[in-house]
Amino acid sequence: MNTIGSAVRVTLFGASHDSRIGCVIDGIPAGTPVDTAKIEADLALRKPVPGIGTPRVEADAPEISGVVNGCTTGAPLMITFANTNTKSSDYEALRKMPRPGHADYPAVCKYGASHDIRGGGMFSGRMTTPLVAAGAVMRGILEPLEITVGSYVSRIGRVEDTAEYAPAALSASRTNSLRAMSEELEGLMREEILAAKADGDSVGGVVRCMGTGLPAGLGEPFFDTLDGEIAKAVFAIPGVKGVMFGAGFAAAASRGSENNDFYRMGGDGAVQTLTNHAGGVLGGMASGQTLDFSVAFKPTPSIARPQQTVNLEERTDAELSVHGRHDPCIANRGAIVVEAMTALVIADLLIRGGYYG
Repeated sequence: MNTIGSAVRVTLFGASHDSRIGCVIDGIPAGTPVDTAKIEADLALRKPVPGIGTPRVEADAPEISGVVNGCTTGAPLMITFANTNTKSSDYEALRKMPRPGHADYPAVCKYGASHDIRGGGMFSGRMTTPLVAAGAVMRGILEPLEITVGSYVSRIGRVEDTAEYAPAALSASRTNSLRAMSEELEGLMREEILAAKADGDSVGGVVRCMGTGLPAGLGEPFFDTLDGEIAKAVFAIPGVKGVMFGAGFAAAASRGSENNDFYRMGGDGAVQTLTNHAGGVLGGMASGQTLDFSVAFKPTPSIARPQQTVNLEERTDAELSVHGRHDPCIANRGAIVVEAMTALVIADLLIRGGYYG
């Protein structure tokens, strides 16, 4: 379905080329601050990169209902955006020739002729716009509890950032459009993306996300775990193909004596660990350490290079070259979406667990 969350439920509506897209947030506590400037700042990080990304640019000015004097009223909060910069004619041929790597074929099998192929319909990355806005609103629940969520792009194609950063340093990635942690890395990542674009191709990337201040025990085992709920939310982002907490698959090549995070008492009397291979999650609950996970974005499937496909009307093999407006890389724009979905999950679990209000 199109709703996620339990105590706080977010319902997504619209499609890429509908007149409007948006979301309804139900269950958000009355009095939660809604800062339009912060919403717009997060939305700006989702916009295309000049010279790299799609030429489609929307104003993305949110229209918000359910707010009085800058705070929620207890009624559902609705956030909508107008779609104005659309070119639906670019997609007509795709009704019979599904794009490799896209949801076209399974969507046609599921919805038949009713499937909205324009811009990818409900499966478009455009649908992450209201999710980013909803995540920005959720920060109003997290901030009074001194919980932060940040991210950066740790890899674009062959360019990898192997450095370790304190969570507080991640704000540096908000200063550049590729969400890199330094000017040097931004330049290298830009070259990697432009090289793929010049070849009529695309490239994937990895986003690393961190959260601090989560109370130990946050999560609802057995099936509504902190990492499980985050994974579900993040996998809903178009283009995501992998989520890894802490050491992830590398733990399979280590021993317990290497992978276990040993406990020590901190100078302030708080329990700490010497390492964080678990990524801040044990038994599906926050361990009290930094939440740390990485998200893999596949290369954008819409590419100009010829690809093998089929003609569904003629039932023959065919060749397709995708035209229109597409990003050669989506990982950098996806970073703020990962943050938003993480904030949504944490806010929901905080209220469910009695940590808020």
